Amino acid sequence: MATYKKRGFKPKNKAEEVQLDEQSTTAEVFNTLDESASKTEAWVQRNQNYILGAIGAIALGVLGYLAYGEFIQKPKEASAANELFYPQQYFDQALTNETAKDSLFTLALNGAEGKYGFLDIIEEYKGTKAANLAQYSAGMTYLNLQQYDNAISHLEDFSSDDAVLGAMAKGGIGDAFSQLDQPEDALDYYEKAIAHSTNEFTTPRFLYKAGVIAIDLGQKEKALGFFERIKDEFSASQEANGIDALIGLTKN
Repeated sequence: MATYKKRGFKPKNKAEEVQLDEQSTTAEVFNTLDESASKTEAWVQRNQNYILGAIGAIALGVLGYLAYGEFIQKPKEASAANELFYPQQYFDQALTNETAKDSLFTLALNGAEGKYGFLDIIEEYKGTKAANLAQYSAGMTYLNLQQYDNAISHLEDFSSDDAVLGAMAKGGIGDAFSQLDQPEDALDYYEKAIAHSTNEFTTPRFLYKAGVIAIDLGQKEKALGFFERIKDEFSASQEANGIDALIGLTKN
């Protein structure tokens, strides 16, 4: 009796083989995706408290920042600006009152009658625009009181992109170093004041001072450059008066 041997299924052609391979690969990919999705869902379930907490912390941080600016920083800025008005009046009066200037400058620094002075505003309103301006005013006050180290300290702590104030602060430091008989440092800060901005008020002023210091240091070529800028660019300025004589001095 003949024995019948069952034969396995064999695709009729190559195209059928490729189709079966593609179906098998697709099935494996979907199985892998299903497994990954299941693992991801499980991880989220295990860590959902942490995830929600992190999202909540970020949201609170943003809201806190906005609330700080609106409800804390803005009122603080307004209060500091109001306080600055009082000592600034003393400072302005001191500039026009030669006989009482020292006492007025002192009141501007320390305050009076329960009102803050520049130093109080710097301490109590740190981080505000008014405190930054108080650094400038305190520095200039100390400069007028001939307390040059204190002047340098406060003017160095002042920062501004303003064309005039920024240059005046750097030039004020130069003046303080000049009075302390440190001409190299003075010249350095006069040059910083010149570089800060170009304007009709501060630029010829500090070009002139830089030129004078440069002559004292024996740097006549550098001084000539400063004086020629005054003649060429700021001929209408007060510093231009007699500038030809100074130019001649640098050429001797």
